[in-house]
Parts: sequence; structure tokens; C-alpha cells
Amino acid sequence: MTSLTVTSPATVAGSTAAAPPVFSGRIITGLVGVLLAVLVAGLNETVIKVALADIRGGLGIGYDEGTWLVAGYAATSVAAAAFAPWCAVTFSLRRFTLAAIAVFVLLGVLCPFAPSFESLLVLRIVQGLAAGALPPMLMTVALRFLPPGVKLYGLAGYALTATFGPGIGTPLAGLWTEHVGWQWTFWQIIVPALIAMLAVGYGIPQDPVRLERLKAFNWRGLLLGFPAICMLVVGILQGNRLDWFESGLICFLLAGGLVLMVLFMVNEWSQEVPFFNLQMLGIRNLSFALITLAGVLVVLLAVILIPSSYLAQVQGYRPWQTAPVMLLMAGPQLIALPLVAALCNLRWVDCRWVLGIGLSMLALSCIGGSQITSVWIRDDFYVLQLLQIFGQPMAVLPLLMLATGSIHPTQGPFASAWFNTVKGLAAVIATGVLETLTTARQHLHSTMLVDRLGNSPLADSDSAGLAHRIHMQALVLTSSDLYLCMAGIALALILLIFWLPTRMYPPRAPT
Repeated sequence: MTSLTVTSPATVAGSTAAAPPVFSGRIITGLVGVLLAVLVAGLNETVIKVALADIRGGLGIGYDEGTWLVAGYAATSVAAAAFAPWCAVTFSLRRFTLAAIAVFVLLGVLCPFAPSFESLLVLRIVQGLAAGALPPMLMTVALRFLPPGVKLYGLAGYALTATFGPGIGTPLAGLWTEHVGWQWTFWQIIVPALIAMLAVGYGIPQDPVRLERLKAFNWRGLLLGFPAICMLVVGILQGNRLDWFESGLICFLLAGGLVLMVLFMVNEWSQEVPFFNLQMLGIRNLSFALITLAGVLVVLLAVILIPSSYLAQVQGYRPWQTAPVMLLMAGPQLIALPLVAALCNLRWVDCRWVLGIGLSMLALSCIGGSQITSVWIRDDFYVLQLLQIFGQPMAVLPLLMLATGSIHPTQGPFASAWFNTVKGLAAVIATGVLETLTTARQHLHSTMLVDRLGNSPLADSDSAGLAHRIHMQALVLTSSDLYLCMAGIALALILLIFWLPTRMYPPRAPT
């Protein structure tokens, strides 16, 4: 049988395994502090995206410039997740986490005061670097400090970053832009980040600083991997706006990023202390978890973006008016995730079945969403969101259990790098795919509707109103297509469960 409790070797990646500190309230405080910092970092990115129109109006910048603010932040955020675990081991987990939070909150304070677009872009790029360094710390703390009996609950906290965080972003964006001021989309991080620093400083044990690791620093890997990830992320996020391969810039970014990524992987395979342990991909459950996680995150992002976009474009909703739909899905995650963790912690429960049921609920929700019409309002999405309440945690938490239960504890930093980099890239790819599908299907449906209309007398009676109706109907049909596509992805992931993962038992059955 397989269990989350694994006897670890004495050394992994050149580091000696130390006995974990005694589990106590201080450890819980530290874990909550890291979780709060990670949630705030995720909310910062989501809220800025949702409120970007108001921010652009407040700062007097154009649409194109606004897209670079999003792309620059995302690029360094994803890239930082790949290299942060190595830095945490070298400079100590506690000090590195505190430094990342401090930089993150300081730059957030300064962003609204940026004197120019260029300076704001630099601030957001560096802030993304600090924000991206935080999620790997959460998984590292959960794997390293929590005893077997509560480890799944710690992983449930990590799962909140994929279920609760993205859903709460729209309500917060609406709150700040409608009732306070666009500046607070940047400043909302101040108080929770300071609380997180206090909790981390109090609760996370201080490791010795290991500066001797700098002598064996993988400089080649950093110089290849960091720009590779940044180029791919920017290329994907800007691709739809610049018409993909019709743009020389996009061709350069994607082709150059892929070449550098291949060279990076070749370098990592031969490194004694790599950033990514490629040999770990031979672990069946870990590989399955990474593949499935990417697909699940595409679906989770879609079920947030599709109703938000539909309500905004077809019904004219502002973010604050869309908030109840998002809150109905996000708020209950605070209860659903611990319940799913308790379920997976039962020895007789096979987490693969939990995963299959969760994916089925996501697929059913998307199939229901594909019946959308132009008369749907906010209330019509509530039933779909109810399916998401348990569907999302049941689709995410078993993946964390399958992945982390198959590795040695001292391989935690490597697993963290893999998981968080895949998570970040999957979110970026999902955004690019959804934007491209949306554009393509809108064009297709608009063309088909115009062709069917033909030479109807309606075309001459009210051409402006008719064009608007055609555009609205194309948006509705596109939303239906996207829902069906997401349902297909969820069903395809269910099929993988039957032949890829092996049974994983919890650390211990609750008594």
C-alpha cells in the first residue's frame, strides 16, 4: 500500500534532513500567516485584472498599456515560483518569506503614486516577483511542519488559493471601485500582509542560513529558465491581442521561450542541485497530478470568467453586481475544503473516486451552463455555482494528496516548484486559450448569423439595433460553446483516472 507517511533519505539535493519542530499553536499561526500572504498575493492579481478599466481611467493610460501591466506581473510571478524553493532553503524559509511579503506590500503602496506608465510597469513587474515567491512557501510549510494526521488540512489551505482566492476577486474589485476608490485595488493588501508578517515571524521556526549553497548555485539554469518562462507567459497573454503568429513580437517571444525552455530542461537534467528535479516526473502519481491540475485549473478559471464576462457584456453588470454569483461559489469553500480533507483522511475512502466525483460535478455544471440564453440574469447562475461548491475542492485536494503522498518529505521543495510553476503556467495558458476561443467563436457566430439573415427586410429597418442584437447573440452562443468545451476537458480528465494514478492512502485514519 501507499501512504503519505514516507521514510525519507538522509539527504536530498545536497541538504540534510532535519527533525521537524514539535507541532504546536505557533506552527499553526505561522501556517495561517503564509496562507494569508498567498491569498492576498492571488487577490492582488485578480482584483487588478477585474478593475483594470477603472485603474486605467484613474491613471490615464490606454488599453494596450493596461494589458502589459497584467502580463508583466504574471510573467515574473510564474517565474519566481520556479526558483523560490531553492532560495528559501538557502536564506531560510522564515527570512525569505518575510522579505517577499515586505517587498510585495511596499510596492503595492507605491503603485498608485507612480509618475508614469513605465515606472508603474516596473513596480508591477517587481511586485509580481515577490508575489510569485509566496505560494511555494505555503506548500513547503504544510509538507514540512504538519504532522501526518493534519497534513491534508494544511494542503486544503493550499487548495484555497485555487478555489477561494479567484472567486473572491470580483467582489473585492467591485467594492473598491464602486464605493471607495481605484487606489484601494492596490492598497487592499496592506493590512492583511502586515498581519501575515507578524504571524510568519512568530510561528515559522528560524532555520540556519546556508549561504554556502551559493557556491553551487545553478546560474545557467536561472539565466535559461527565468527568461524562458517570462517570454512564454508574455507571449501567451499578448498573443490574442496581437493576432498571434501574425505578430513578429509574439513569434519571437514564443519561439525564443520554447528554445530557452528546452535548453533549461537539458541543463536541469544534468545538474547536481537543480531547480527542477526532472527525475521526479517518473513518479506516476506526481505526473498524473500535474497533468490533471493543469486541466482542472483551466476549467476553474473558465467557470469564473464565463459568467462574469456574460453578465458584464450582455446584461451590463458591473463587478459589484456580479459579486453575489462569485461569493456563492467562493465563500462556502472555507467550509467545503475542510470537509473534503476529512473525507480524504478516511482510510476506506479512495481519493481517486473523490477526484472523479468532483470532476463529474464540474462537468455537470458546465453542461448546465451550455444552456445559457440571452435572457439569463444573475439568479440563473446560482444552481451552477452550487455544483461548484463541492466540485472544486473535490477536484483539487485529491490531486495534492496523490502528488505529495508519492514523494519523500525532503523532496518537498522540488514538488513545490513543480506544482506552483505548473499552476501558474496553467492559469496563463487558460487565459490565452479562453481569449482565443472567445474571439474565434464570436467571429464564427457573427458571420453565421449575418449569413442567415441574408437580405431580410429587417436588415434595412434598424441596422444599428440589428447589429447590436447580432453581437449580443454571438456572445451568448460563444458562452455556450465555452461551457461545452470545459465540460469536455473535465470528462477527459475523468478518463485519465482509470489508468494513470495508483491508490493513495492518507497518513493515518482519524481515530
